Amino acid sequence: MRTKLNITEGIFPMPVLMVATYNEDGNVNVMNAAWGTMQERGNVVLNLTETHKTVENIKARGAFTVSIADAAHIAEADYFGVESGNDVSDKFARSSLTSSKAETVDAPVINEFPICLECKFIEYQGGEYGCGVIGKVTNVTAKDSVIVNGRIDMSLVNAIAFDPYTHGYYKVTERVGEAFKDGLKLKK
Repeated sequence: MRTKLNITEGIFPMPVLMVATYNEDGNVNVMNAAWGTMQERGNVVLNLTETHKTVENIKARGAFTVSIADAAHIAEADYFGVESGNDVSDKFARSSLTSSKAETVDAPVINEFPICLECKFIEYQGGEYGCGVIGKVTNVTAKDSVIVNGRIDMSLVNAIAFDPYTHGYYKVTERVGEAFKDGLKLKK
């Protein structure tokens, strides 16, 4: 038996992504975006409407960063989603987080988040079924605290995922299998 739910956005887990840009005055702007993923190798797609201050900034600067939010910064990550950069120009300053300039693009890196993708703006796709912002990843950095033997250890990242069913955040920490390997035992 199955229960019918009154929901359409039911994919779980949804990443909790922090999209960072510079405002026209040089202040850091960050928004929480659960509607984002890799479009193909090397390209990020973010389903954002043009009414977001972040989209305006991305178009103006030609760049943005995408950080993976972690459990240690749930309050800040959620704040970046409930406060609009259109209404509060210094919302990043209110978070007490810090930033530095990205190495390869004109956008900020939020120092406290464990993983950051630096992205060059490619295009904005609108329309009835538009996907929003598309960016080319130009650099990926990670905090030393999540690196083991030269690679990211996702169990140390403590990434959080958004639950669209109950509007909760969940910590993603435990490795449970090996991609491209565990299913081989079912091949005949």
